[in-house]
Amino acid sequence: MKINQIKSVALAGATFLSSFAFADDHSAGKSPKQGIWRGEFVISETRIPFNFEYNNKDKEHPVLTLLNGTRRDDFKVTKLSGDSIFVKMNTYDAALVANVESDGKITGEYRSLVPGFRGSALPFSAEHGKDYRFVEKGKEQPTKHNLSGKWDLAVYSKAKMPDNIAILKQEGNKLTGVVMSTVGDSRELEGVVQGDEFVLSHFSGPNPRVYKGKINEDGSITGVISSGIYDNTKFEGNKNAQAALPDPYKLTFLKEGYSKLDFTLPDLDGKNVSLSNDKYKGKVVIVEIIGTWCPNCTDQTTFLAPWYKANKERGVEAIAIGFEQKDDLAYAKYTLGTLKKKYGIEYDILFGGIADKKVASEKLPALNRMMAFPTTIIIDRKGDVRQIHTGYTGEITGDYFTEYVKKWNKDLDALIAEPVPASFAASNSKSVKNSK
Repeated sequence: MKINQIKSVALAGATFLSSFAFADDHSAGKSPKQGIWRGEFVISETRIPFNFEYNNKDKEHPVLTLLNGTRRDDFKVTKLSGDSIFVKMNTYDAALVANVESDGKITGEYRSLVPGFRGSALPFSAEHGKDYRFVEKGKEQPTKHNLSGKWDLAVYSKAKMPDNIAILKQEGNKLTGVVMSTVGDSRELEGVVQGDEFVLSHFSGPNPRVYKGKINEDGSITGVISSGIYDNTKFEGNKNAQAALPDPYKLTFLKEGYSKLDFTLPDLDGKNVSLSNDKYKGKVVIVEIIGTWCPNCTDQTTFLAPWYKANKERGVEAIAIGFEQKDDLAYAKYTLGTLKKKYGIEYDILFGGIADKKVASEKLPALNRMMAFPTTIIIDRKGDVRQIHTGYTGEITGDYFTEYVKKWNKDLDALIAEPVPASFAASNSKSVKNSK
């Protein structure tokens, strides 16, 4: 099956794999060579390089691992008939669909699998045995600059966007780092400094992106961010050890007159769930507003899912409310069900509707606004909202993540230690007897 044939069925998502007639001999046709690869996406005239490893030691379960600095993301490779492969991006409803060519190269596309999605596919090609990202070893250009440190970034699209912070580390010509904003982080970036220019890229499943910039004579930086199929955005930056973002605990809050959160939404089986259900009475409840399309949401889930599993007997519950790329419960059952299975989620998952901040704000009218996916709301044993955190910063952010986890555990320990209200203890003593 060639790439033009794959296009016609790729958008069918899960149905594609379940209905496709696989070749009886999975070894038929060519397979990618095992080892390191270098790929390139092409967006207009912009090229976004990425690196991956292909491991087919287990012939029946080959794995493609995307590499970004120290980050590793594994994806199952499905071998189709002939020379074609299909790599589903785990919980993201997108895939790499490609052919292994006669010369051993891989050519293909990164495509959305969301039914009805009309966005452009991103073509890519990859070569085996190349372990560099932007510049081959020995071809680096000398530079007098060192970008290591913290940077204030002003980002512009059609209008100025919320400010960002970049934390960069340069060793020789090698450059790594992360960009943080009020909604989360970029995940780990990897690149190079060449003379008075620099470039960083990232691809770990969601849309690939590249940061291309120039180092000016005064030490400031200017450049452009190209992100997948979306528009380019410009940025300006200045090194600033005191660079800071707004307090994420103060960006989203309850409207005047509200002390509680109220919603009734379906779970993945269509059963309506509300915070008034007995299951949540007298408990500390964590409400996580997410989307499977959102990388910061999946990073947050990798933190919350094991934390909940370790603490659920202490009188704490959690609810994830997913806003997905289609306003369809059957589709959400597939995407959010995939998330549940991937991360071993043991708390309830509800469907909020289409992935839109305005829609999320309407479904949760007590909030001043829905500013970011994810947003975390912590409710005490009396049912009062005690804390709201906008966005999520993962492990790559270093001290920011460490402080987040430290505060999280301190705050949750304090709320869990609070007494169960007498009215809840009397009416629902069985469900909260292990709360301390």
